[in-house]
Order: sequence, then C-alpha cells, then structure tokens
Amino acid sequence: MRAPMRPETDLSTRAASLNTRYRHHGATAVLERALKDPEVGRIALVSSFGAESVALLHLVSVVDPRTPVIFIDTEMLFPETLTYQSELAVRLNLRDVRIVRGRLAETLSRDPDGLLHRRDPDACCALRKTEPLERALQGFDGWITGRKRYQGGQRAALEFFEAEPETGRLKVNPLAHWSSEDVQDYIDENRLPRHPLVATGYPSIGCAPCTSPVAEGEDPRAGRWRGQQKDECGIHFVDGKLVRGGKPRAA
Repeated sequence: MRAPMRPETDLSTRAASLNTRYRHHGATAVLERALKDPEVGRIALVSSFGAESVALLHLVSVVDPRTPVIFIDTEMLFPETLTYQSELAVRLNLRDVRIVRGRLAETLSRDPDGLLHRRDPDACCALRKTEPLERALQGFDGWITGRKRYQGGQRAALEFFEAEPETGRLKVNPLAHWSSEDVQDYIDENRLPRHPLVATGYPSIGCAPCTSPVAEGEDPRAGRWRGQQKDECGIHFVDGKLVRGGKPRAA
C-alpha cells in the first residue's frame, strides 16, 4: 500500500534537496542511488521502447534488472515497436516488465471507431496513455523517465529530479544532461540494437497514426503530431500544468 502523499511544498523541497545532493553526479550514479534513496521512495521506469529508449533501458538493466519497467501499449503503436519491446526485454534480461493498456470498456465507449486521435488528440492520449499510466503507477512514489534537455521545449531546463504535486510523485530524469551525441555514443559503445524505424527516418517514435518520418535538418520531434499545436502526449506535468501542447509545426 502506498504511503499517503506528502504536501506539495514538501515534495518540491525534496526535489530541490535531491537536485542539490546529486548535482555533480552522472546518469549512472543518479539512477543507482535514486533506486536506493529513501527520500526518492519506490520508483519504476516508464519506457516507450522508442528511438532512444534502449540507452536508459540498458542502464537500468546494469544497475538493477529487477526495476519495474512500465510499457504503455496504446494499441495504436507500430508493429515494429511491439516486436522491439518484446525482443529487447529478453535481451536485456529485464525481470519486471509491466505492459499496460486502456480499459476495454472505456476505449469502446470513448473511441468506438478508433478515430479519436483525429478528432481530439489530447483526449486520445488521455484515454490510451495518461489514464493507464496513472493506474500503473499506483503504489509508486515516483517514476524514471528518459527525457533530456536537448529535446527542447518544456524540457530545456530539466533537472534530475522534478516534483509532480498533482500526483504526489517525483520524476527522475537520469539522462537530463545527456546530449544527442551522448545517447548515440552509449548505444554504439554497448552495441545495443536500435529501433528498426530509426533507419527509415523516425528519430522520435510514438503511435503510428500520429508519427511521421522526419526530413534531414528538421527537429527530431517534428514528426510527432505534425501540423498540430501539440508536442507532448500529456503524461507530464510542468509547473503544475499538464503538458500537452506546444508550438504548431508546419505540415
């Protein structure tokens, strides 16, 4: 049973204290100590098994392969992602992978024709990602993400630890200070398998209907919700607000 949520101010204070404590640590040390630090509590890794996910998944497998790994199957993912997820979990010997989906009755009621992503992409993300994730995180005090500063937008000032007052949880971002080159070097040095769609022009991979290839010179996330005022799926809070929107992108 999860302990009662601490007051918002206490959560923010804890995040600030943890950032001060681990300010000069690298990704491995932050992850290793966060998994043991009582001030962080019980945490799980939430992974999309996307374009760069293998770096953090491998890091977790080295530090503690028993770490719970939550994978949200929106039932609109690329077949390649599902295959990659299955094969990678075995290869990395991840021992507690939890595949979560939306509730069937709710999906049939709110998206009967499977076209909610066209009518209201925020509502689709809520149904297929945000709500299932919230249910999966019950019992956890925080969660590990693969977000990085270089991805820009709301992530540009990312710290290792973030307070999420709305849920009473901490977010841990071990790779916050990594550059794109750091990620690619780590993948190469450890001979890790890449998501098969990366080679076909998908540097950022989400649901199939809402992800398109990216041309040379474009922002890596330009293919996510292309042409819409949206650049996040809605599972993150920043400054007390659910992050879903962003600047519109050219079609």
